[in-house]
Amino acid sequence: MGRLTTHVLDLMQGKPAQELKIHCFRVNSDQSLTLLRQVFTNHDGRIDSPLLTHEELIPGIYELHFYVGDYFRLQGIHSPQPSFLDIVPLRFGIQNPHEHYHVPLLVAPGGYSTYRGS
Repeated sequence: MGRLTTHVLDLMQGKPAQELKIHCFRVNSDQSLTLLRQVFTNHDGRIDSPLLTHEELIPGIYELHFYVGDYFRLQGIHSPQPSFLDIVPLRFGIQNPHEHYHVPLLVAPGGYSTYRGS
């Protein structure tokens, strides 16, 4: 059964990023975005259920927007304004809706990394 999942790790503090807002979008043919979900990470930096499941997961282009600026401000980590990172957008493609697509984010105030997880 195909699904889209994510998690976020705070590399600066060495812990899961709890209560980080994420928006999940489908990218339309005209490059506009359709909001599919808004979620917050749990105590483990994960979301409680998949962002998309097999009936919602169709081949195409998607974006996840991670609101890392808000997260770090709530953690009491202040940076000069504007913050270097505010919203981190990750654009990726779904080819096979029967597969599991896991898109993690490793983040610190000065940078981030991602990969296709399992």
